[in-house]
Amino acid sequence: MTAGLGSDHGRNPLRDPRDRRLPRIAGPCSMVLFGVTGDLSRKKIMPAIYDLANRGLLPPGFSLVGFARRDWEDQDFAVIVEQAVRDHARTEFRQEVWDQLSEGFRFVSGEFDDGAAFAELRTTLSDLDQERGTGGNHAFYLAIPPGMFGSVVGQLKEYGLVDGGDAWRRVVVEKPFGRDLESARELNQVLADVFPESAVFRIDHYLGKETVQNILALRFANTIFEPIWNSHYVDHVQITMAEDIGIGGRAGYYDGIGAARDVIQNHLLQLLALVAMEEPSSFGSKFLRQEKQKVLSSVQLSRPLNRTTARGQYTSGWAGGEKVPGFLEEEGISADSVTETYAAITLQVDNRRWAGVPFYLRAGKRLGRRVTEVAVVFKRAPHVPFTEESTEDLTQNAVVIRVQPDEGMTVRFGSKVPGTAMEIRDVSMDFAYGGTFTEHSPEAYERLILDVLLGDPPLFPRHEEVELSWEILDPVLEYWAGQGRPEGYPAGTWGPASADTMLQRTDRLWRRP
Repeated sequence: MTAGLGSDHGRNPLRDPRDRRLPRIAGPCSMVLFGVTGDLSRKKIMPAIYDLANRGLLPPGFSLVGFARRDWEDQDFAVIVEQAVRDHARTEFRQEVWDQLSEGFRFVSGEFDDGAAFAELRTTLSDLDQERGTGGNHAFYLAIPPGMFGSVVGQLKEYGLVDGGDAWRRVVVEKPFGRDLESARELNQVLADVFPESAVFRIDHYLGKETVQNILALRFANTIFEPIWNSHYVDHVQITMAEDIGIGGRAGYYDGIGAARDVIQNHLLQLLALVAMEEPSSFGSKFLRQEKQKVLSSVQLSRPLNRTTARGQYTSGWAGGEKVPGFLEEEGISADSVTETYAAITLQVDNRRWAGVPFYLRAGKRLGRRVTEVAVVFKRAPHVPFTEESTEDLTQNAVVIRVQPDEGMTVRFGSKVPGTAMEIRDVSMDFAYGGTFTEHSPEAYERLILDVLLGDPPLFPRHEEVELSWEILDPVLEYWAGQGRPEGYPAGTWGPASADTMLQRTDRLWRRP
């Protein structure tokens, strides 16, 4: 087996699942990174590439080509990447790994509509094929706004960079995949005009998280959960993504997008699909996608929307012991902005397994704490032979999957309190990744970038999933557009009062993580 960059220290969390001893090492290839000056490249993509090299999962000749308007030489680009790696990489900095990796760095200066720059890019990649043995295999990572996709992929096609003959060419795109169903279809068509669907990798970094994939293991590798994973036993499901931070420096992106488009349309609906899907024939990409699409096709909005949805906008308050400004006071935000920073919706999955079970999805900024979780809340026992006093501290059983930050799972159930009286109280069994496994969970971008280079697509949504998600969300966005300003909620709280009312109407409550 040919060794990659770096070496596999200890047990490798990205090893080949077919043989626990073998890591999944990418073959000869390069990556072209458009948008090298952005936060995503600096904080996620570049560090992930180094971490993959440090784990020994990249081929010796792997090359990284940066493309931007900057007037840089190759060595200037290398300085930028090194600083990003030192600031944000998860593995130790090892000079020998860095020296080998950085030998493959190249930089092309130009605008996205600059034909001469793409001609230079073609020459650069051809030289890398000869000098570094990249074999004509190239991934084009578009870490740029979606409005620029068309220009870049059009230039790639015009300058002969799409067809690699026997070699592969792939394109990687980041969310947002449009801002509604119509724009998503247009964006998908832009990509389809140049690349076959099998060569398009849409990144949803949540799908690369270890705990998200553990949903599949939890359900289908254990007989104790799957038999009760249905409407006979489940009362409702809550899927939450709460952030304790505000918009930071993202005003230009966030204003006009909002919490529903930014998080619910992609991350949370993908989590819903994994929680609600039927067992696939295998974990191959074809079968996983089939089952996810079936679920998303069955999802219906609960109505009326004035009772089953809620939206809010954070006002000034306290977070982490500090006074923080409201959304309308953030730099770059218009004083009359109606962008929501909190969104909650109620969905039904219209199939036999989930008939009558509401799925509550919520996402927000400046909430009480940072947490992403899936809570499957079960029905109460049909007959409880205890007095009301003995069970007054008992709530409903629940399985809670923590996606971040404390990755793991909690099972909540009732137990007798020690003593002579029959008193029942909630207790929890807790599983934490960090306390159970010696391997460190790989960062989501490590896994996803490696999957791109390997051509392994199970964790990447296809255009059908993207469009189905917009079909679900569009009616909510259209309804909210006619409702004026979102309801305010103080920073550091858990959202607007209308969100609590939304659940209270059905005698339910949001979890307080």
